[in-house]
Amino acid sequence: MFFAPKEKGQGLVEYALILVLVAVVVIVILSLLGPAIGNIFSNLIENV
Repeated sequence: MFFAPKEKGQGLVEYALILVLVAVVVIVILSLLGPAIGNIFSNLIENV
């Protein structure tokens, strides 16, 4: 067991990959739904 692989950094890399994936999904969703949400708020402000 002298040559056991060191896996301390592996967990951090996995968490980083998950965070990047979540960030990409959020950016894509906001870029697709952003104009629609903006229109909803514009209509609310105009009707008040």
